[in-house]
Parts: sequence; structure tokens; C-alpha cells
Amino acid sequence: MNKTKHIIGSCARTLLALTFLFSGFVKAVDPLGTVYKIEDYLKAFGGFFTDLIPLASFAAIGLILAELVLGVCLLLNVRTQWTSWLSLAFYLVMTPLTLWIALTNPVSDCGCFGDALVLTNWQTFWKNIVLLALVIVLIVCRKAIPETFSWKAELAIAVVTAVAGFALMEYSFLHLPPIDFRPYKVGNNIPQLMEIPEDAEPDVYETTLIYERDGKKQSFTLDNYPKGDPEWTFVDQKSVLVKKGYEAPIHDFEILTMDYEDITYDILESEEPVTLIIMYDLQKADRKQAAKAFRMYEEMTTSLSCGEGRGEVSPIYFLTGSGEDEIEELAEEFGWNEETTTRAFCYTDPVTLKTIVRANPGLIVIQNGTILAKKNLRQL
Repeated sequence: MNKTKHIIGSCARTLLALTFLFSGFVKAVDPLGTVYKIEDYLKAFGGFFTDLIPLASFAAIGLILAELVLGVCLLLNVRTQWTSWLSLAFYLVMTPLTLWIALTNPVSDCGCFGDALVLTNWQTFWKNIVLLALVIVLIVCRKAIPETFSWKAELAIAVVTAVAGFALMEYSFLHLPPIDFRPYKVGNNIPQLMEIPEDAEPDVYETTLIYERDGKKQSFTLDNYPKGDPEWTFVDQKSVLVKKGYEAPIHDFEILTMDYEDITYDILESEEPVTLIIMYDLQKADRKQAAKAFRMYEEMTTSLSCGEGRGEVSPIYFLTGSGEDEIEELAEEFGWNEETTTRAFCYTDPVTLKTIVRANPGLIVIQNGTILAKKNLRQL
């Protein structure tokens, strides 16, 4: 009986360990992605939770370290009786939370596996149900699994795991993720990833038409609504997404000048390399690195043409999601006039910019639509 429990418990322990390790690792190589996801959750919750947004970085670090340490300890059978109860506490919190997220859909995906493996909110909930069941199995069988290491060795394993995890996160914060799971990685061609195949499955919507007759409202579909019947008066129309169709890996890349001229394809089709300095939020940008970016711009350009006509492409642009007031304030700080500022800065959706590069500021170099290089300005 104990041998059977040992085998079953060990299988459950290993599966849980691998899940924790995979989840923790893909977050550790892209910790800013986890920070952004936690910020999205807090904004979606609203109210008191928005006041906690400044703590998102600490929450991300704590979550990542917890997953890595639990994963290693479970895998190496370190204090399994303790780690099994800690795992239970973890999933007793996460499972109801993911159920609420699946029901209300405040964000499009949970981010539990970062950008390495994107799950829908319902897939995440059922995944947690399976893992919660594995935790319960492990707790039932935990006494049949003998301890492997001494107390000092176990402490050393936990400490080394936490230090290694923190070091990986620190490297990724100061540089860029060593593994890029996003569609904007070096070598990718942006226009190709924006294309939608001819045979791609479109979104499927269910449309309801509401008409009124004799003071009573009635719902119809597109197949049976009273078209051309004068006795019915149209009141409202509602469309609900029933099935999500194909979505291109890159579907929201757009660059507008400060005069709101679309120069996206001017840049993507440029045969000369174009450097894009990305600062998704100017107020949050590191001022020392921003000064470096402004010097880089001045050194790379003598006359700029952003906004002076389609087809005229500058070798360098600033992309930001901030508004005109924030742009002018930063430009004034570094002594730029209005003409230079207007030529240099362009607008792009801030979520897109945070996806392109995990730095504020960071940069990418594009030629013929292909990303040649990607850097955190700290690396330059």
C-alpha cells in the first residue's frame, strides 16, 4: 500500500514541480511582462486595487520566486510535507481567482505562463482544477514519500534557487529577456506577421435584432427579422462574439506622427535601417537613459523629415504612448524646439510598445520590415 502511495505521490509531485518550474522560469526571463500583467489585473479590479499598482513589481518578484522555489523543492523532494501544504494554499487562492477571471473576463489571458504559452481564461481555470487535484493527491500520499536531504542541504537548495531566480530577473530587468517569446523578436519580419491568410477563419458573431410592435419588443436573428414589414419598428442591435477567428501575431502595429500622419509602412518598407527608440510612458522613463536617447538622436540626424511627406524616412524616431503635453515637457527638458520635437516623436499604442521591447527606454532597428536588433538603452 505504501509503495503504491509512494509511486502515485511521486508522480503527482513531479508533475506539480514541472508546472511550477515552467511557470516560474518563463516569468523570470521576462519579469516586466509579469509586472504588466499584474498591473492589468489591478486596473481591471478597480477601486482600492488601483492604489496597489506601484507594488506590482514586488508582487511579480514574490510570485516568481515562490513558483521557482516550490518547483525545485517539489522536484528534489525537499520538505515535501511542507511544500505540499504550501502548494495547496497557492492553488486555493489561484483557483477561485481564475474562476472569477474566467466568468468576468477582465483581461484576455491570465499570463500564468507568460508569453511562452498563452491560455484562455477558461483553460487556465481548468488547468488549475487539475493541478489542485494533483496537490490533494500529493497531500494524501505525502507520508509515503521519505525525505531525501538533510535540513542544511534543503535550506541550501531553497536559498540557491531563490538567489538564482532573483539574478535571472535582475539580468532581464537591466538588459532584455534572454529568451524572447513575443512576435517582435530579432529576425522576425513585421509585415509578414501582420498578414492574414486568405483561408483564415474569421470571427463568428451572433447578432440579435430587436424590433417593437404594439408596444412590445421582440428579438430576432438575421434569418427571421421582419425585413420591410412596416408594422415593426427597429429598436436596437446586439452582436456577441461566439467564436474567435484567426488573429495575426502582430495586429496592432501602427506609427503616427504628431500630425497624425500614418507612416507605418514608410518605415516598414524602408531599405535603409531605421532605429526606433521606444518609451511607452515618458513620465516613467529613466531620465539618464532618456538623455542618452536624445544624444543618440542628435548624432544620427542632421535634418529630419518625419511628417513632411510620405516616403521620406528618418534614420531614427521616438515612439511613445504618452500625450502631446508629456512629449513637449520632456523635449523642453532637453532643450529641443517645437519643430525638432514634432519631427522626432511619433505615437504608437503603449501596450504595443511594452510588447515590442521590455525597456523604457529601449530600441529596435528595422530594415525592410525585419527586426535587426533590439536593445535596452542601458546596454549601449
